[in-house]
Amino acid sequence: MPIAPFKVEVADHILQDLKERLDRTRWPDEIPGSGWDYGSNLDYIRELVDYWRTEFDWRSQEEFINTFSHFKTTVNGIGIHFIHEKGKGPNPMPLVITHGWPGTFFEMHKIIPLLTDPSSHGGDAGDAFDVVVPSMPGYGFSDQPVERGVDVATVGDMWAKLMMEGLGYQRFAAQGGDWGAMVTNKLGFSYPENVIGIHSTFVSARPTPYMGPGSRELTEAEEAHLRERNEWTAAEGGYSHIQGTKPQTLSYGLNDSPAGLAAWIVEKYRSWSDCGGDVESRFSKDVLLTTATIYWVTQTINSSTRFYYENRRKPWNLAKDERIDVPCAIAVFPYEINSPPREWAERCYNVQRWTVMPSGGHFAALEEPTRLVEDIRGFFRGLR
Repeated sequence: MPIAPFKVEVADHILQDLKERLDRTRWPDEIPGSGWDYGSNLDYIRELVDYWRTEFDWRSQEEFINTFSHFKTTVNGIGIHFIHEKGKGPNPMPLVITHGWPGTFFEMHKIIPLLTDPSSHGGDAGDAFDVVVPSMPGYGFSDQPVERGVDVATVGDMWAKLMMEGLGYQRFAAQGGDWGAMVTNKLGFSYPENVIGIHSTFVSARPTPYMGPGSRELTEAEEAHLRERNEWTAAEGGYSHIQGTKPQTLSYGLNDSPAGLAAWIVEKYRSWSDCGGDVESRFSKDVLLTTATIYWVTQTINSSTRFYYENRRKPWNLAKDERIDVPCAIAVFPYEINSPPREWAERCYNVQRWTVMPSGGHFAALEEPTRLVEDIRGFFRGLR
């Protein structure tokens, strides 16, 4: 499996076209005083777009992104971009970290140095990791799938091949949130001889098969969780429904309008984070716009949302009497969009560590990088 160094280099004409489109944004109306009730607030998106037009410096962000070691390879016929940073310690543990939507590999930029070089950040060199952060197919600088069916199970198998055949790691750890948690589940379930353990910020395995004859009854906490999940889906799940049913229709607007793209993405960073309604209390404009710009310049918003369609058609989950038996750790952030009780997770996972965090939400690597890293270190320390 040939692996080549890769550098993020966006052509000038793409950035010029972006600026011109931002300059020509045709703004929608809004109910006065409605805030974020109907979706992304007009005043804030205007402010963000103005910053994108006049102050945001992609070249500076690009230079920072390229301080990491980037590579590309081909796995099962799909070009895959990934960061591979070697650990600085006596025996670094290989760790593959998978992002979700609307994230990218960039979501991990705060935690990579903490994981690879703990002694330079107040930690123990014995906790060092060799960190691999791939861009999922159809995201960022990975190729866009041209065939149906690239789903969670497909990506899990691709990551196993990347880690073992491409990078030579026959034993490795895995971590993820959002879709990345599901990919991590697949790795832990299907490759127990190779996966040391999994760490997740998102309990994504569904224990429904355990609720038939012979299963224990739901606890009050589990019943409350199901009610909360149904309420959340009704109030906040519209994005998932359209991305899982008609992503192509959505793509024409998002791929043509950078303002529309930013509004679609940023609303999730606000709604799913521990920001108290102030999105910039957790994410700077530069972080938000670097993420949006990655989607824009690679034209991957369509292929990223299509991942919902593929997984809706062929959802990967554990069958009855199956569970993930490798050691599992769950970090529970209070503003995560799916926070079941421990007994729910234990139906599916071999839970050996359960950490309830005091703050943070869906984007843990950006919101609470130190707490997340400390939990990852603490869990895998006992598995080295």
